Amino acid sequence: MTPAPALQIRDLRFRWPGQTHDCLHIEALTLHAGQGLLVRGDSGCGKSTLLSLAAGVLLASSGQISMLGQDWRALGASRREQRRADHVGYLFQQFNLLPYLSLIDNVTLPCRLSALRSRRCGGQVRQQAEQLLEALGLGPDLWQRPAAQLSVGQQQRVAAARALVGQPELVIADEPTSALDERRRDEFMQLLLHQCERAGSALLFVTHDHRLSGHFDQVLEMPRRSESGA
Repeated sequence: MTPAPALQIRDLRFRWPGQTHDCLHIEALTLHAGQGLLVRGDSGCGKSTLLSLAAGVLLASSGQISMLGQDWRALGASRREQRRADHVGYLFQQFNLLPYLSLIDNVTLPCRLSALRSRRCGGQVRQQAEQLLEALGLGPDLWQRPAAQLSVGQQQRVAAARALVGQPELVIADEPTSALDERRRDEFMQLLLHQCERAGSALLFVTHDHRLSGHFDQVLEMPRRSESGA
């Protein structure tokens, strides 16, 4: 039996409350395990709205958006929250690390919220966290350091490790390279794509940076629309 796509969209429409026009309309999109999709567009085109819909934070006005064969609109709020914790790794633009926690504790946090992701580590959550941090260029001398003491580039890599721990089927990245120079940006992209490939995770990556297209086989260009939000 063929596994369900990590993400599938059919005639998706989204409209903010009080608005008379759809701010987002995507006819079809399919993202399978291990694939990467770059969503590109200027501020205000609906990129972040699409990510919130993909993660079940927002619900479509009409059409269908499914993760692993499950339509988000068919689930109640608590089931959406748990399904997101179990199957989605989220890499935020501002990283959203807990500044007082160590690198290790930040990375292992998703496995405390999801028993499924913890089981995927085979009872070795800390070991997987350490392996991810080393693979992303953060050695043992940093593991107990509070996240607040890290550079921007280091925080970004910790956030990537946190998104990847427990092998989520879908990794969502919201412009995580916006604060990096060109060299560090390209290094990070290679590391992120390699780790997603190793885990078999699909990657949905949003950016306004046209130079990142070469890292992806699939690119979705978002038309400019008027909306509140990026």
